Amino acid sequence: MVIRAVLWDIDDTIFDYTGADRAGMRTHLEQVGLPDGYGSVEQALVAWREITDLHWARFAAGETDFPGQRRDRVRAFLSRPLDDAQADGWFDRHVAHYEAAWSLFPDVLPVLDRLSGRFRHAVLSNSSIRNQDRKLRSLGVRDRFEAVVCAVELGISKPEPGAFHAACDALALEPGEVAYVGDEPDIDAGGAVAAGLMGIWLDRYGRGGRPELVSISGLDQLPGLLAGETRFGASDTFR
Repeated sequence: MVIRAVLWDIDDTIFDYTGADRAGMRTHLEQVGLPDGYGSVEQALVAWREITDLHWARFAAGETDFPGQRRDRVRAFLSRPLDDAQADGWFDRHVAHYEAAWSLFPDVLPVLDRLSGRFRHAVLSNSSIRNQDRKLRSLGVRDRFEAVVCAVELGISKPEPGAFHAACDALALEPGEVAYVGDEPDIDAGGAVAAGLMGIWLDRYGRGGRPELVSISGLDQLPGLLAGETRFGASDTFR
């Protein structure tokens, strides 16, 4: 089938989530102080990311809800019991600094401009529509996407095929007519392929090691890939 639409992940694909989260947490810790048990801000930032990944995976697996994973992240990071209101308050103060650091990756707007008129665009995220719609509007790109489909409202998360199929249904296209671009090899690219889409792994940081996946190191390579100008997986361009 001919690819007619590009389905996008948001965090760490078009939006620099990791950069904003680190910058926001660094500012937050400067104001509230370094929690006990951490020898440096950098050590705390690494721990925060590890804790975030752990509890986000629990949320994606249906083991907790969206507010619950936030509260659990705070409790684990501070290593002390907090009631819900205390955890929410601490997290909300962090969020204010995190949102102040929001930005798109530099290659996002150029590639959206290049693909405009040739492909339709939509979003599939493992977050909530409330968070992601607001994020896209704040970043000035919500009108670039026909639909924003999110796991919280679906009740099913990537890499489950049903999540990808729901996004294809929102576009009224067959899976084989849609390419999915995301930064996670298994959740995004691998999940998309298993669901019948063209899965593309955006490996911005050269993690490599997944030769079975179609991968690109930057979004500037995406138009050529979709146009078939370069053989999928060619070692001189994609890795």
